[in-house]
Order: sequence, then structure tokens, then C-alpha cells
Amino acid sequence: CKKKNYQPLKGKHLLINAGPTREPLDPVRFISNYSSGKMGIALADAAAEYGAIVELVLGPVNIIPQNSSVRIINVSTSESMSAECISRFQFCDIAILAAAVADFTPVEVYGKKIKRDQSELILKLKPTTDIAETLGTNKNPSQILVGFALETDNELENAKAKLIRKNLDIIVLNSLKEAGAGFGHDTNKITIIDRNNNIDKFELKSKEEAAKDILNKIVAIIQKMSI
Repeated sequence: CKKKNYQPLKGKHLLINAGPTREPLDPVRFISNYSSGKMGIALADAAAEYGAIVELVLGPVNIIPQNSSVRIINVSTSESMSAECISRFQFCDIAILAAAVADFTPVEVYGKKIKRDQSELILKLKPTTDIAETLGTNKNPSQILVGFALETDNELENAKAKLIRKNLDIIVLNSLKEAGAGFGHDTNKITIIDRNNNIDKFELKSKEEAAKDILNKIVAIIQKMSI
């Protein structure tokens, strides 16, 4: 049982992103996803409780952290989220990328509402900035970078490949196959994989409890780094 004043991340600067992004099509429509931001916000609250200085780059959601010490940077598009994360990364000790950032954005954004005067509408999309890959490329040895993988098949293999490809220290795997896990739920079932291929599987639990499992893994890595 942890003490109430247990603050293993005291003084650490922690950057988190959370929520979806919105990629505009025209003045009234956008492409987005089902992310609620609950997991990232749970991480922000838990990290603040653990004593960290927390900055949260937050996409458009309906909830905010309960801890008033969390600094919130509101963004909407993948471009604005990547710009905020990349500019702040050099000043942080730990970054946790929990946001569901759009992988693609429209090539053309229409200035006026697209009228329904044609039989079909073909949208051309272009890739967005890969925040995890960009931060992984610029990461220094003292920083810890945590990513998420939401998979539907070959979960472990895909997550391990992502960890290596993006130079992450930890990857948190969610499976859409698990009932009660993933977008919108108050619960999550996670698997944590680190660079040494240690795999920790957890039962379904609240996102607040899952957040502490992730932070406890980070604390364990920091303790090993300081030996």
C-alpha cells in the first residue's frame, strides 16, 4: 500500500498528450475518432499526485483533469498537437503519448460548406506528422518516452515493432478485442512492454488504476537509470 504522500516523480517535468484531433474538411465538417481523452487525463491526474510538473496537450474533449496543478494546452488539429508536443519535448523528463492523433488529414480544406450536388465525393488525404517518431528521433538518453498502441490483430508483434521503430522506452498496448477496453470506456486492459522485452499484462481495471500501473513502470525505470 502506497503512502498518501508518495511522490516518486517529484520535480520531474512530464508531458502528456490526450484526446482526439479534428482534421477539417470545410467550415462545418471534420474527420476525427472516438477517443474520449479519459486515459490521458487519468495519467495527468495520477502524475500530478505523484509529484510531477504536468503539461497536458489536450485535443477536443468534454472532460478535464481534476488536479488543478495540471497545465492544459488545448489543441484541435494534428498539426497543432504535434507543434505543441515537439516544442515542449526538450524541456521534459518524461513524455507519454496517449492521444489518438489522426494519421491522415485532407489535402484540401474547402472554404465553403461542401454542397450535396454530386453523386460522390472523393477526398484526398496526406499523412500527418508522426509525433512519437519525431520525439523518438530527438530523444536524449535521460528522457523517457512512452507510446500507446491500439491494435486489432497481431497485437504484441505490432506493439513491439512500433516500440523499436519509434525509439520508445515503453509501449502500452490496448486491444480493441477486449470488452471494456479502448475508446470511451472508464476501464482499460493494458499490456506494458519495455525496451528489454519485459511484458507486464494487467487485468481489466479503471483507467485511474491503469494510469498508476504505467507510472509505476516509469518510476521503476528511473530508479534503474539512477543506480
